[in-house]
Amino acid sequence: MGTIRAGNLYGTLELLILRALELCGPMHGVGIADHIGSQSAGLFRVEEGSLYPALHRLQAKGFVDWEWRKT
Repeated sequence: MGTIRAGNLYGTLELLILRALELCGPMHGVGIADHIGSQSAGLFRVEEGSLYPALHRLQAKGFVDWEWRKT
């Protein structure tokens, strides 16, 4: 069996995030995680510890931007 490299997982999560934003428009982190979970029928569960580092990587690459708001 082959192994899954961490870089592949990062890339997959980043693509899922970008697709969620493309389909739904701007949303908060929990909304992104919920969308990915529901669209994958629960196959992917995105935790905060993975989501926000992925968003930071996407921001560093210029793919996303965000603003902080009180909720």
